[in-house]
Amino acid sequence: MLSPVFERFAKKSPITVIARGMMERVLHPEQLDQWFSTIEKNQYTKDLLFSSVFDIMSQVVCGSHRSVNAAYQASKDEICVSITSFYNKLNGIEVSTSAELVRYAAGQVSPIIEKLEGKNDSPLPGFRVKLLDGNCIEKSQHRIKELRNIGAGPLPGKSLVVYDPVLRLPIDVFPCEDGHAQERSMLSAVLLSVQSKDVWIADRNFCTVDFTFGIVFQGAFFIIREHKKYPWKSLGQERYIGKTDTGTVYEQRISVVDQTGKSCSFRRIRLTLEKETRDGDRDIFIITNIPEDAVDAIKIAESYRSRWKIETAFQELTVYFNSEINTLGYPRAALFGFCVALVSYMILSVVKAALASVHGKDTVENKVSGYYVADEISATYRGMTIAIPDEEWIVFRKMKVPQLVNTLKELSSNVKLSAFLKHPRGPKKPAPERTSSKTSPHVSTAKIIANRKKK
Repeated sequence: MLSPVFERFAKKSPITVIARGMMERVLHPEQLDQWFSTIEKNQYTKDLLFSSVFDIMSQVVCGSHRSVNAAYQASKDEICVSITSFYNKLNGIEVSTSAELVRYAAGQVSPIIEKLEGKNDSPLPGFRVKLLDGNCIEKSQHRIKELRNIGAGPLPGKSLVVYDPVLRLPIDVFPCEDGHAQERSMLSAVLLSVQSKDVWIADRNFCTVDFTFGIVFQGAFFIIREHKKYPWKSLGQERYIGKTDTGTVYEQRISVVDQTGKSCSFRRIRLTLEKETRDGDRDIFIITNIPEDAVDAIKIAESYRSRWKIETAFQELTVYFNSEINTLGYPRAALFGFCVALVSYMILSVVKAALASVHGKDTVENKVSGYYVADEISATYRGMTIAIPDEEWIVFRKMKVPQLVNTLKELSSNVKLSAFLKHPRGPKKPAPERTSSKTSPHVSTAKIIANRKKK
């Protein structure tokens, strides 16, 4: 299916070909601009297309260029607008547009991952698991005039992100321009997205009566760690259930009443850990409305532990991509940059799914380093776009899904997986006590090594 011009890259860097091909399939300029025209009626696009803004931001996020200005300078002949006009456009992108971009991209790549059969196994078969967590964008530089005489770190915004652990995919985002906003204040928007048969897994910060009842009223389910202020009454004694590999599980029935007087009966599960958490907690209390005959308490406790995957995804966003560009002080621009990073992460998810379809799910999930994969894409992408003309990539748009899946699998079979394996460290050794001298703040490394050799 691919022309001979792809041959060298398909053999030497097939992962980068997959990534670029998926960008062409899902987010090519014509498709992006058409999508933008359907959801945004207020922004003027005659001189600067949305696809051009996305392209420049994706270059910065993926590491092809170190800054927005550098990416602009490399593309200014094609863009044909001033840097001021570009920043005005970037700073004016509505947060709703940024959120819709993530939902649109997730909807485009999800069927491809499904067809690749490279998904993870579901922690709760029969349900769609959604992990919810918040992300606060790091403080920006003080470039905005009003911030220059302020000592405190300016926060350009935060988001709630929904992650699908089966697809390895961020599927939704709820951005907020107020960097000081409580995450709980954003939950009303999340409730509008809840669907029947969902299972929402979240930390205790999201354990509110309104949120848990809202999920129940939508015909969905939740597994949320109990907040100490969550009001409940016991409906029976706690009983022993069994043991897991991390501790002992107990369960009891509880009753919760909302502000309108409506009452719901939930399960309260206690996991007593063999070792304390980093916060010093020995007992973890989990609230859920999943029926006992559907999922037992031990499985509930184990499923809650899967929420670390969204925290891992946030860490990967920070390490693999430039997801929080601290030169972008305006909230809308910073949040758009974060959402572009989420979209880039989706492309990485397709790469992992393609690898899993050929090399095995367990191998990709537990042994392949996403850092090495992202580094390979970043190192090769720019040169490949120069070597292979844009028109050659159109073939990825025209492929039918079965053809696309076969092409991705064929490319994945060329990947030398040994070059992308993790190298886990052993347990850390305690640091030795250091000696210092006020009269000699520095030492000669060469002399110290020479003394070691004499010994």
